[in-house]
Amino acid sequence: MWRSIAVWAVSTATMLVLAGILPDFRLQSAGGDSATRIAVTAAAGAGAFGLLSSLVWPLLVRLLLLVPALVLGLLVFFLNGSLLLVALRINPSGRGEAAPETAVVVAAVMSAVASATGAALAVRDDDAYRRRLYRLADRRRGHGPGQAGAVTPGTVFVQLDGVGHDVLRAAVDKGLMPAVASWLTPSEGRGPTHRLTAWRTDWSSQTGASQLGILHGSNHDVPAFRWYEKDSREVMVCNRPTSAAELQRRAIERTGDGGLLTVDGASRGNLFSGGADQLALVLSVAARRGRENRSRAGYFAYFSDPANAVRTALSFVAEVGREMGQSTRARLAGQRPRVGRGGLYPFVRAFATVVERDVVVAAVIGDMLAGRDAVYADLVAYDEVAHHSGPHSRDAEKVLQKLDRSLALLAQVAEHAPRPYRIVVLSDHGQSPGETFRTRYGLSLGNLVRAGCGLPVPRRVESTHSGAEARAAVRAALHRPVEENGGGHPAAHRRSEPVVLASGNLGLVSFPDVPHRMSREEIDRRHPALLPTLADHPGVGFVLVRSEEHGGVALGAHGAEIPVDRLADGTGPLAAFGPGAADAVRRTHSFPHTADIMVNSWYDPASGEVLAFEEQIGSHGGLGGDQGRPFLLWPLTLSAPAGDGAELVGAERLHEVFRHWLRECDGPQVPLSGREEENERAA
Repeated sequence: MWRSIAVWAVSTATMLVLAGILPDFRLQSAGGDSATRIAVTAAAGAGAFGLLSSLVWPLLVRLLLLVPALVLGLLVFFLNGSLLLVALRINPSGRGEAAPETAVVVAAVMSAVASATGAALAVRDDDAYRRRLYRLADRRRGHGPGQAGAVTPGTVFVQLDGVGHDVLRAAVDKGLMPAVASWLTPSEGRGPTHRLTAWRTDWSSQTGASQLGILHGSNHDVPAFRWYEKDSREVMVCNRPTSAAELQRRAIERTGDGGLLTVDGASRGNLFSGGADQLALVLSVAARRGRENRSRAGYFAYFSDPANAVRTALSFVAEVGREMGQSTRARLAGQRPRVGRGGLYPFVRAFATVVERDVVVAAVIGDMLAGRDAVYADLVAYDEVAHHSGPHSRDAEKVLQKLDRSLALLAQVAEHAPRPYRIVVLSDHGQSPGETFRTRYGLSLGNLVRAGCGLPVPRRVESTHSGAEARAAVRAALHRPVEENGGGHPAAHRRSEPVVLASGNLGLVSFPDVPHRMSREEIDRRHPALLPTLADHPGVGFVLVRSEEHGGVALGAHGAEIPVDRLADGTGPLAAFGPGAADAVRRTHSFPHTADIMVNSWYDPASGEVLAFEEQIGSHGGLGGDQGRPFLLWPLTLSAPAGDGAELVGAERLHEVFRHWLRECDGPQVPLSGREEENERAA
């Protein structure tokens, strides 16, 4: 009660100050009033505005469920201003008056000040702080087996999308991430609470493959971020809702269980559900319509608090301005490498770094306070910024600082949760720097393929859309389909022409008029110059193709050719790509939907640079550098994920480790797959 009175008093003072500053906002009659009368008018107006915000705002948000979530965020200011006009109209003194545009400003400032005051007072009052955090929670959260008051630990998995192991380590060493540093270093008589290690991705080093493997135990037949399937004549795109739903269905069919989060789990901001019943911003259900799509409820649960809505909207506008300023400075300074950052990108970045972060963190807070057993959440902010600014840029470092503050908040909330929580932090892949293939050589991979096929090469090169998850989340929030017709990559306007797709520095070439995966011999008969053109190009590291004689071969420059079953790390075309490259190539070669030709770009081990086939200066999706070396940060109270000297390899292996940790916490008892039963017996 006393905190509400304090917030009301501060709101009254704010209203008085604004009335003295803004010419179109007044709290007195035309003839003037006494100071006491003006103060009473301000107090009544602030009280009416606060009451309307508490009672009417949630109803307005619920009535706007059909409005796209991003549009709702932009309407926040106008809705709030309308409430202030109503509050002034019903003010008993009858003296409040404001122009509509001024009401928007006054309402925004009052909500921001009230939010800051409430938060400042709440941190000094554990009960009030806990009540405030509860309001951030999903108001429709269920009461599954993980009831509040459980004594066994729950587990929160936080995925920092795209943050490589070395990037995290460097950020900690620079002091950019003090919360993570406090977990890793001893202080004040206590030892470290967490341990950090790297793990190795599959050849397809991107969120679709990694998160599907982590949450559902299988990323079989996911050769890239986007690929052409000849049997259905469709382009699959991991961040397209219909594709994500189909990939999830295939993984469940292959493993025989629903996923990591099937018992009292929550999935927040992910491509896939993991079998969770509680969903928010999950892309695999974003294609659903009506009440069945509970994923979007996370937006409205968050925005139903006007203080949250205003704070996030203000931060959104500030982030758009920040991006415009940073991109302008980079352009004026002649920064290289550089990609275009105009158009809608500032809004996409602001959505990823502000809206998505705030909504996901709020949902996780609600899950912890509701006592859920397992939560998996993805924060995509760093990945989006690093694609366009570079993984080691100052812009990306600023994002890491904000992500660290989110982790610190979750750790603080864990102290107020009704059960102990173990916080595991990980990334799904890293990013490798480097300029684009088109910038260095003046043509795209698609045009290089056309030239090798003897087809005309258009003078104008069309850019490839970024594969970042934030762009898909924005489209889902706007109710717009995500690359529903192939994302600008139609099967081919002439079916005899190749379909060329890009996934970071991994390229895929398919011939849609041939129903099976073409062999090297078939490609040579049709286009004798194509494979030599690709393999000998200085921007290409190696090429994988099926072979009638050897089953499969990796091709390199100057006629280098090694059968897939004889591939070895550090030799031949894979010489530069480090440990595990041969096994990763062999595994992808076995997939049913591997492209006719798989092209991995050049990689420089000295600089760590690759050449992206997309318009990105920080990329991931293939082999080469930090993109394939994400991190895992886990509490020491959990068992080690691998034995001494052993390396964690592949997203499916992480799934097994996480399920083992959940059993250690006496969490969800997900049925073991046959492969996991064999592994446990062997252990």
